[in-house]
Amino acid sequence: MAVPLLDLAAHHAPLRDSLAAAVQGVLDANAFILGPTVARFEEQMAAHLGVPHALGVSSGTDALVVSLLAAGIGPGDEVVTTPFSFFATAGAILRVGARPVFVDIDPRSYNIDAERVPDVTTERTRGILPVHLFGRAAPMAPLLAWSRERRLTVIEDAAQALGTFVSDAEQGGPRPAGAVGDFGCFSFFPSKNLGAAGDGGLVVCRDAQRWERLRRLRVHGASRPHHHEEVGGNFRLDALQAALLEVKLPHLESWVERRRANAARYRRLFLESGLVKDGAPYPTSDHPLVLPEAAPGHSYNQFVVRAGDRDGLARHLGARAIGHAVYYPRPLHLQPALAALGHAAGAFPEAERAAAEVLALPIYPELSEEQACEVVDAVVSFFGKR
Repeated sequence: MAVPLLDLAAHHAPLRDSLAAAVQGVLDANAFILGPTVARFEEQMAAHLGVPHALGVSSGTDALVVSLLAAGIGPGDEVVTTPFSFFATAGAILRVGARPVFVDIDPRSYNIDAERVPDVTTERTRGILPVHLFGRAAPMAPLLAWSRERRLTVIEDAAQALGTFVSDAEQGGPRPAGAVGDFGCFSFFPSKNLGAAGDGGLVVCRDAQRWERLRRLRVHGASRPHHHEEVGGNFRLDALQAALLEVKLPHLESWVERRRANAARYRRLFLESGLVKDGAPYPTSDHPLVLPEAAPGHSYNQFVVRAGDRDGLARHLGARAIGHAVYYPRPLHLQPALAALGHAAGAFPEAERAAAEVLALPIYPELSEEQACEVVDAVVSFFGKR
């Protein structure tokens, strides 16, 4: 049985009529850029995340860029972040003229190791950009405490974490990832927990002045038509994407719960196989597979395992028609585009080891029990344990 990494056809099938009606509504209204549809979706997202302000933008990448600009971060500034993420995390920092300063990751969560952040903070540090990778919340409490002490801006990269909760948030218990720092940045790329039919993104914040600046920057720095107070960009979310996302938003919580249920099923089946030892950070000869940490609030945008022979496992799954992907095969500090930062191999060993061992398995909400068992059987057969 073939099992895809992601099944968007199955995902959209129950909503086909509603999605088509939403598109037709935008066509009938002839309002395609920003406008009432985008404004309504922004209000819904703000309510969903429990924040006063939400701004629809053109992509998750542009959400990061416009947040950095709104924070006043630019040439000569440094932003502390992780070397194990999608390229946009570091690329956005460089696009505003600042320098990304990397901190190695925790091997269990794949997120930035908060204990190392003070070691790289300098007089040039203006911000911290933690990533809630794969839907697993970053360690926000120590990052927020350090940011207050040093007056740093915290910009959350929650591109993969809509539906994730931060359990160590200080204000009254768990809060949505992205709604804890000064800015939160989300992506609506089709593979995300809430995906558009193309690119789209969102920025949230609590500060009214920063919100007004975000709104200006989204439209080339204009406070009103043809009156530009600064240089911004074209960071607008179009109405077609907002309309489709508005249809899907009421289903987000149930989709995330199904992802969590699928993750729990995987965990049970893999533990029964004897391949894994729960809580182990690295694969060993006795337990050659490592499962993602079962952290509270995890939304499982990806279900990422570790294997010493990751590439061999990937080839085996491919031969069995089991969908899989590597997120990410090369850490950011070793990307050719970032060579000028001067990092050599070995600079961030945890990130480099993760890049050599991680493999994502199917985890989409529509994954059936039969499909999950097929995935587990294929993985187990690679290691010779049936």
